Amino acid sequence: MTRPILKSSAKVALTNSNEAATADIIVEGLGCADLTTTQHDSLSLASAVLNKAELLALFTLPEAFSANVNTDVSAAINSAAAVTLVDAEINKDTIELTVAEQRLALYHRQHQRTRLLYQASASSRPTYLVQNLKTQFVEYQQYLLAQQLDKRGLIDIDAIERLWQQLHVVDDIIADIVRHMPAQQPAGWQLTAQDGHNPLSMPTVGKLKHLKPIADLASLNSYVLSHFGVSSFTYDRGYYIGHVVGYLFSCYFCAHLSINYGVTALGEHVVLDFDYASLDTPYMVRLLQGLDGYCKKRIYQLAVICARLSVYASDKRIERMLIAEVNDFDKKLQQQHLDVLLLQGVMPESSDPTPLF
Repeated sequence: MTRPILKSSAKVALTNSNEAATADIIVEGLGCADLTTTQHDSLSLASAVLNKAELLALFTLPEAFSANVNTDVSAAINSAAAVTLVDAEINKDTIELTVAEQRLALYHRQHQRTRLLYQASASSRPTYLVQNLKTQFVEYQQYLLAQQLDKRGLIDIDAIERLWQQLHVVDDIIADIVRHMPAQQPAGWQLTAQDGHNPLSMPTVGKLKHLKPIADLASLNSYVLSHFGVSSFTYDRGYYIGHVVGYLFSCYFCAHLSINYGVTALGEHVVLDFDYASLDTPYMVRLLQGLDGYCKKRIYQLAVICARLSVYASDKRIERMLIAEVNDFDKKLQQQHLDVLLLQGVMPESSDPTPLF
């Protein structure tokens, strides 16, 4: 397959041969230049041998930042508010940084975290990492809220609960995809969705059109995408740099939820000091042609699972509850009752238990 020439010769995918030997490939393909002192300190961790607890800690939000998951509706709402406050604190720390600097710092953090995970031996990696992290995901918090609000049994809570209980399959599918990903250099894309929302719940930096900030590591989708590249969301569009697998996941996700979206190549100088290709449409077609049918099917399965558990899907379920509360009686019967009363010139007494509306 013809590949575009990039600044970096590193590749960003695991091949089918030796996972340990190719772990460097997936992370070196996202290599960067001109790191700050802090970033150099962070990169020095790469040589350390981390155990399961230490690797898990890399992906876990600090306790002060984690939402306190509770089965009570008010607690769930407070949890969502707590996440917003957390992001406000994060923004306070980076208030003096430009949006470009914030995005670059986020990408370095995501890149280094993935590097350490892939370079760790199989025995030292946390077992089913995603299952351990689910309580910090905004998707899970929104599910708990929908569960408590569903007093009328309008949504299939059991089916969604089973998905959350079986969340470990996400890690299984990711591992299978990684084994089948063709070697490829990192490329960048911009993704825009309807009305400037962030349906993929990518980590947010800078200003937002809709004020629903998402902290790094605080969503299931950002966890999934981090295995294939780095991503962020600013104002009204998402930014993704990595393997075409991440691009395909985003497309499948939006299509499954019937979200109008558009994808364009990320310009060459949008993210400075981070090597990636800005690909024209023909090259994107070539990259997609390089994926076999099995790999595409696994990516689709992963996207559907994430779509069913998404905040977007939960919001739609809650909207149905709102409509049900408005329409909780037979309007036609009430109109007939009202017409009879008006014909008789009689209005119901205050003690009349029959509601008009």
